[in-house]
Amino acid sequence: MDLIVRNARLPADGERTVDIGIQHGRIVAIESTLAAEGEELDVRGRLVAPGFVETHIHLDKSCILDRCHAQRGDLPEAIAEVAKAKQGFTPEDVYERGRRTLEKCILNGTTRMRTQLEVDPGIGLRGLEGVLPLIEEYRWAIDIEICVFPQEGLLNNPGTDELMVEALKRGARVVGAAPYTDSDPHGQIDRVFAMAREFDVDIDMHLDFGPVADRLDLDYVCELADRYRWGGRTAIGHVTKLAGASPEQFEAAARRMRDAGVALTVLPSTDLFLMGRDRDCHHVRGVTHTHKLLHHGVNCSLSTNNVLNPFTPFGDCSLIRMANLNANICHIGATADIRECFAMITERSAKLINATDYGIEVGKAADFTVLDCERPEEAVAELAPVLFAYKRGRRTVTRPAAQLHRPQH
Repeated sequence: MDLIVRNARLPADGERTVDIGIQHGRIVAIESTLAAEGEELDVRGRLVAPGFVETHIHLDKSCILDRCHAQRGDLPEAIAEVAKAKQGFTPEDVYERGRRTLEKCILNGTTRMRTQLEVDPGIGLRGLEGVLPLIEEYRWAIDIEICVFPQEGLLNNPGTDELMVEALKRGARVVGAAPYTDSDPHGQIDRVFAMAREFDVDIDMHLDFGPVADRLDLDYVCELADRYRWGGRTAIGHVTKLAGASPEQFEAAARRMRDAGVALTVLPSTDLFLMGRDRDCHHVRGVTHTHKLLHHGVNCSLSTNNVLNPFTPFGDCSLIRMANLNANICHIGATADIRECFAMITERSAKLINATDYGIEVGKAADFTVLDCERPEEAVAELAPVLFAYKRGRRTVTRPAAQLHRPQH
């Protein structure tokens, strides 16, 4: 065999260790004691998990704090500051900043990614031209798909529709939306579903980004997902309004999403940073409780969103950190729910983006991480570092385990 990973603990069964055999980039055997020859990696009882999945990140506008002047820190200011900064973007600039962010993701164990990408008459397709080369250049470490969307509006922003269509023709594989910036939110949602049907692509929308659960666009999205049978192919991101919903509103929305097959990505860092600014004291957290949605049968993921820009002036691209942050924000203490935080950056994320060739199973691609812990709940609780990452059976990351250097007597 090309590689044998010895003494691995898998997320679903941390009570025993197994050996994992890999040949030609795929998992060919998982046995308690694998009799085979080849290169060996003894992980000594550590957790071996599928590679992490970023379902929602903005490579094109990462790392631009030095060219923005955010003071209030709220959503309108973030949109305005980034809109000004985008005027100076070039494909080379987008490529370079995206590359830096992408490499951080890889170093933290991410092996699949859906990146959101803005188009509008101001930036044109320069963002797309900067990100597209990264897909091929980094295929050795990560699979990337592009979700094109209109951050500054679609129906109220002439020329944006044509740019989105062109981006879909040139390689974008998902179509997105930001209806809260449009003069006709439902009209934008209608048009995005039409594009999805025309190009046979999945949908991933920024949605219901606000402090109170007054008017939920998710109801309309669920209606269209039902009408056009796009369940399982429709995801929504943020939905911070649900954090302010009554128990009855929350349960009704959860049932609607479950029945329509609409999944949710929560962005803990951004949602926590931007929400609650409408109050002078007792600021709300503004992060929707994904673990409670899971209890109702809704698929959810956790992701990074923005990195080092006015939407989120922080970030090291660690999905383990996002899982830990989410558990803290949402008061998650039950072991099963902490394990689900790990699932929301692995299996559940993969399901959200419809990644089929995924998981620690015989026949699947050998995309995996080795973490310095034994169980998923420990990874989340202790921010366990990624020691190794592999893509299609090839090592992409090595991080030495920390050691104590005790004094010699």
